[in-house]
Amino acid sequence: MNEKTQKLTVSAVMIALATALSFVKLWEMPLGGAVTLLSMLPMCLLSVMYGVKWSALPCFVYAAIQMAVSGVFGWGLTPAVLVGAIVFDYLAPFTCLCFAGAFRKKGLWGIVFGILLVCVVRFLFHFASGCIFFRSYELFNNPYMWSLAYNGTFMLPELGLTLVGAVALFKVPAINKFIKL
Repeated sequence: MNEKTQKLTVSAVMIALATALSFVKLWEMPLGGAVTLLSMLPMCLLSVMYGVKWSALPCFVYAAIQMAVSGVFGWGLTPAVLVGAIVFDYLAPFTCLCFAGAFRKKGLWGIVFGILLVCVVRFLFHFASGCIFFRSYELFNNPYMWSLAYNGTFMLPELGLTLVGAVALFKVPAINKFIKL
């Protein structure tokens, strides 16, 4: 099998695995967002394996799948808020997972830092969405504190689980050999 075919196959498998894991929810937030069983890890692993440039498109595909299965189109949002939610809650935050491998040449600590970085960036996109687009509902006195608390409630555990899963995975010698670290 040539290298490009192998990369495409692994990418498809990782997208499918990440999507399947996104349905294993440890808990779900009432207005969107959930703590899942390591659903970001396959896309982060893909980035570590093949780099940022290669993993950008598979991460975008994963983002589009997450948007499609989320039910965002049934929320009854205004057109402007819907576009904001699509970009800031799905396309940008899930596509940014491709940067998890940006520091992969630094070994395990580079991988940990890359995953930490993409989780923080993903949180910032969700936070901005809450402050900008969902502020218009005027349900909350302080949209910044609400967005910080709401998005932190699922992103902090998601970060912790992903980091623990990545460290455990990259401690396995066979995985490191497969990834060629």
